[in-house]
Parts: sequence; C-alpha cells; structure tokens
Amino acid sequence: MADPMTPNDIAASLPLADVHLSPAPGIWPLAWGWWLCIAAAGVVLVLLVLKLRQHLKQQKARKEALRLLKSLNSPEQFSDINLLLRQTAMTYFSRRDVASLTGEQWLLFLDQQLAEKHRGFVALSADWQHGLFSGKGIEQFAFNQCYQQAKLWLTKARLPADSQHLPAKAEVVDV
Repeated sequence: MADPMTPNDIAASLPLADVHLSPAPGIWPLAWGWWLCIAAAGVVLVLLVLKLRQHLKQQKARKEALRLLKSLNSPEQFSDINLLLRQTAMTYFSRRDVASLTGEQWLLFLDQQLAEKHRGFVALSADWQHGLFSGKGIEQFAFNQCYQQAKLWLTKARLPADSQHLPAKAEVVDV
C-alpha cells in the first residue's frame, strides 16, 4: 500500500506560485472625503481672511480718530474734539442722520451708541455746551471729563456694519 500523502505534500507537488500580498494602500491619491475636508477648510480660511480684512477696514477710521484725539489735549482745542467726533460719526453713520444733529440731540446720539454703563454725554451736557459756545473756554477739570468721554466713545461705540452705513445711491431722473 502506498503511503498516504499529507496535505503539505500535495501542495508541494502542485505547480502553484507563492502567494504575494498586495502592497498596503498609500496616502496618495487622496480619497474623495479628504478632498471635501480640504475644500471646506479652504473655504473657511478664505471667509476668515475676508472677515478680518473687513473688520480692519472698518476700524481704520476709529484708530485714526484715536490717534488724532491724543494731540487734542488742551481746553483751547475743545471744539476740535467735537469736530473729530462728528467726522468719525459721519464715517460710520449716514451723513443725513448725523450732520443735522446739534446740542442735546447730538449728545443723545453719541450716548445711544454706547452701552448703558458708558453713557455720559448727556450728563456732561452743560460742560459740552459751555466748551463749544462760551467765549471764555472750558475749565481743565471739565475738559478732562469731556475728553475722557470722547475717548470712551471712540473706543467703545457700537458702530454699524458696512452694509448699514453706506450712503444711498443717488437716483438718476430722466428729464
């Protein structure tokens, strides 16, 4: 009787090639899910850069006004501080709304742009009116209070977004 062949003997006698494993998948080319993640990250990055540029552009006038305010540090320059506040307000708000404001209405407008805890223009109304319209000028203590209130407005005022303060386009009327 012949020796029974074991399975290993049978496999060795067959003309089979060795088993070759395929290589492990590489990182390239990327799967479509990764492309979606990269595209989403790119869109978010572009939106962040655009938002940052818009914010910096909007804050440019405010920073310039603060720089100019530092040079207006004497009671003789009190009307220049008011003018600086008005110019800054007209930069961010409609000229039609701001240019016509005077006296108490102007001071109330300035207060309305501040949070409740920072308001003080109406409370200092007598000092503002005296400083602007008196021939004698304003005392140093009152000037310092008004100066600090103007500085507070330039740093803390809630300014509208760009789309809210753009001047209205002039309508062309056919004649």
